[in-house]
Amino acid sequence: MSALEVRDLVVRYGKSAAVDGVSFDIAPGETLGLVGESGSGKSTIGKALLGLHPPAAGTVRLLGKDVTRLSLTRRSDLRVVFQDPYSSLNPQRTIGQTLVEPLRQLGVRGAAAVGKARAALESVGLPGDAVDRYPSQFSGGQRQRVAIARALVCDPKVVVLDEPVSALDLSTQAQVLNLLADLRDQRGLSFLFIAHDLGVVRFLAQRVVVLYRGQVMETGPVESVTRAPRHPYTVALTAAAPVPRPAEQAARRAAREALGIGTAGAAQAGANGCPFVPRCPLATDLCRTERPPLREVGDSLTACHHAEHVATLQ
Repeated sequence: MSALEVRDLVVRYGKSAAVDGVSFDIAPGETLGLVGESGSGKSTIGKALLGLHPPAAGTVRLLGKDVTRLSLTRRSDLRVVFQDPYSSLNPQRTIGQTLVEPLRQLGVRGAAAVGKARAALESVGLPGDAVDRYPSQFSGGQRQRVAIARALVCDPKVVVLDEPVSALDLSTQAQVLNLLADLRDQRGLSFLFIAHDLGVVRFLAQRVVVLYRGQVMETGPVESVTRAPRHPYTVALTAAAPVPRPAEQAARRAAREALGIGTAGAAQAGANGCPFVPRCPLATDLCRTERPPLREVGDSLTACHHAEHVATLQ
């Protein structure tokens, strides 16, 4: 049984579909990366899973149970770590008060709740007596550890990680990623890791789903998708992944421009075709009139009519 199963998920803002028929599974102990540019729908999927935005269609099954219409407080096996460690913690509450709150909703109170809060802090590398301190007394990396402790204090099975390291400096990113990997392996946790940086996803995830304008462009083992992408959009994301060496970054930028792939501000595609058409150098009339289905190409599933020719772009 999957830890999390999403089928044909549709989320609308007004009449526009921000998420359009997305499906994926996450196995127990597995990390699935959800990758795409701003506006791709990845954070909207996270909100739908958490009950923060109701889906227009589709189902979400958590440990086999349909939770599509349940609020986050009724999904104790599903928790979240948000992007910004500064805004996600209430500055007026102690760390202990913040960690005890989700336990209180589950009926755990008093000394038992405080004990679990201390244990959760220690599990993320912070002292148990941090329960008496305020967020302002911690660095950004430490605050994100607190946010991870808050997510884990209820012993969930699945955790949504919504850009959990993008607000941190590179050295702190590495520490938090290593912590998450250790916690996953020790506890058998399943992660949905939402990010825009394929390099970060490659470190933590076993599989990846690549999103563009609410649709799945490619999905498969993370090594296959990142090393030999089968969709032009994945090629563009791979070329755009940041690297620490300026000369290499400049070379990758030049290579990306040479691909002939348009920018993210390109015009909207037609309603019936591939959403990537306005930016794609391989686009044909077929792409403009028929939405490509996900099909097996190599080790991945790819929504591209011309996936066999994508290697010519690399």
